[in-house]
Amino acid sequence: MKLPRRQFLKLSAGAFAVPAVSGIARAQTYPTRPVRVIVGYAAGGASDIAARLIGQRLYVRLGQSFVIENRPGAASNLATETVVHAPPDGHTLLLVSASNAINATLYDKLNYNFIRDIAPVGSITRGPLVMLVNQSFPATTAAEFIAHAKANPGQINMASAGVGSPQHLAGEMFSAMAGIKMLHVPYRGAPPALTDLIGGQVQVYFGSTSGAISYVRSGQLRALAVTSAARSEALPDTPAVSEFVPGYEATTWYGFGAPKGTSAAIIEKLNAEINAALGDATIKSRMAELGGTALPGSPAEFAKLIADETERWGKAVKFSGVKES
Repeated sequence: MKLPRRQFLKLSAGAFAVPAVSGIARAQTYPTRPVRVIVGYAAGGASDIAARLIGQRLYVRLGQSFVIENRPGAASNLATETVVHAPPDGHTLLLVSASNAINATLYDKLNYNFIRDIAPVGSITRGPLVMLVNQSFPATTAAEFIAHAKANPGQINMASAGVGSPQHLAGEMFSAMAGIKMLHVPYRGAPPALTDLIGGQVQVYFGSTSGAISYVRSGQLRALAVTSAARSEALPDTPAVSEFVPGYEATTWYGFGAPKGTSAAIIEKLNAEINAALGDATIKSRMAELGGTALPGSPAEFAKLIADETERWGKAVKFSGVKES
């Protein structure tokens, strides 16, 4: 079920409109035990890094462990379903990502409605993807890559972190807008995709900056371009794809969500603590090193971001012609 953006914002606002007294009381002692943070991708990827970075700070601030549980599969749908069916007591959270916005259009039938069943808690970070090849690939710029791909149609294997992932769609958008053809090779998360890219089993991967930047800096992989509209401060010498393919842009973002019915008081407490963590100079510096920007805000602002991104990625899904597998 797909809802108009206006209806989504109305539903999201309603999630915070009626804080019960009992919810406020629970929030005063929350959390009373370790909190599970469900991540829809394998350990070591960008979503995992974001969750662990903030989870560690929440542990310091709230005195309970924030345990990261990686549940890859079905473009993060398995992780989302886990949280949808969890008790709404704030002790099970979802690492929300662009995949959730993508899936609203990519999948005709889901066992949940993200807009209705997950309450936005707070945004964390936003950043570009980076177009990567291994050092043996015969292209040192995106323009050279496009020329090589046109001369060898269908001969380039493009890795992704899974069908319908931002990495997949970013690559499909690039192919469509550059007028080339590549063979999509989906993986169960970013780490195995990066491993095979380094090994030469695949030739290109649009990876998250945070997950890939160490490989670029060590020389194991070559960065041809970043997918944001402008260059990234983390990779200042790497051009933007839009410098070669006008109008191209694709960014990823992360935040926390909770099951519907979680008290507004708990959500507000979590949101305040997340924003406090994001205001820490060490956190902001670490995110910048990984190619992202800290993105503090209210639950309502995160709801608006999700609505805007659901609309934007929905257009990308339709434009690229990607179908669920």
